[in-house]
Amino acid sequence: MSNKMKSHSGAAKRFKITKKRKVMAKKSCNNHLLTNKWDSNKKHPYGKELSKANSKMVKNLLPYK
Repeated sequence: MSNKMKSHSGAAKRFKITKKRKVMAKKSCNNHLLTNKWDSNKKHPYGKELSKANSKMVKNLLPYK
């Protein structure tokens, strides 16, 4: 039997891959002091799509997503 590759746990926490295989990065400023911030800023934690070069690197780190 061949060994399975492991997903990079740090990348799995920071990035999400959509159904159309786009890589979305997590937005910043969403971890603490949330009482002072607007609801619209806190609502959607994933918003930035990565460039082609960076998304290729992330897809190598997350083989089964």
